[in-house]
Amino acid sequence: MDYDGPILDDHLHLDPVNGRVVEAVEEFADAGGTHLLVLNKPSWSLGVEVDEADDFREGFDLTVDAVERATEVLDGRAWPVLGVHPALVSQLVDRGYTPEAARDLMCAGLDVAAEYVSDGPALAIKSGRPHYDVDEAVWDASNAVMRHAFERAAEVGCAVQLHTESGEEFGEVADWAEARGLPREQVVKHYAGGRTVGPMPSVIARKSEIEDALDHGRPFMLETDFLDDPDRPGAVLGPKTVPRRTRWLLESGHGDAVRTAHVETPARVYGIDTEATLTG
Repeated sequence: MDYDGPILDDHLHLDPVNGRVVEAVEEFADAGGTHLLVLNKPSWSLGVEVDEADDFREGFDLTVDAVERATEVLDGRAWPVLGVHPALVSQLVDRGYTPEAARDLMCAGLDVAAEYVSDGPALAIKSGRPHYDVDEAVWDASNAVMRHAFERAAEVGCAVQLHTESGEEFGEVADWAEARGLPREQVVKHYAGGRTVGPMPSVIARKSEIEDALDHGRPFMLETDFLDDPDRPGAVLGPKTVPRRTRWLLESGHGDAVRTAHVETPARVYGIDTEATLTG
């Protein structure tokens, strides 16, 4: 089936220090992709050590520059989503921070990310909590960081993408956001399965998960979580995957789901118009 509308990958990484950046985006574009949400990689993977709020700016600025380069080769455009990777809490504790001090530094990093949203370069904030086992003090600190992200996002009027443990039921997390003034539809569960409840699912673009999402009947977006890691060139999924899955959806008769994933839901969640920004 012919399709000339937008195709958005909701969560992809470009590594401006170690990765391919523009070459990876060209692969996405050559496969039919038009729009990207680019998440900054963890600070330590970019060679950035953080001990105060302004230290986060280096990683953020590198990501903003990569997004500008990506936009130049897309028929649509890319947007940065900036924030603090939840695994930083473990990095900091291993370096001698208490969980409470790590919490405070990570919240300060989110304040900087909110500044990038308010001032224009960034579209949304990323936060979350560890996807691996941690002790109670680290878990409590991580949840406090995530709630702070919701507060700041509500203040600046943007969505939050969450990196969390796996699972389907995140209603409590969406409730936390709403209690802080952020609508639950502006809370996005990154690397979501097809049956995620609570936040808006950003479904990892594997056929089985997409089929689950279609059966579940909720709106969803699609992502690859591409890492742009030269040591793992296709991890997590390659940049061609979302365009290919979109084509598969169209061939399977799911044109409505395609429009929902690439046009209607991004508009609801992020306030972006993927059709108006499609220039190709």
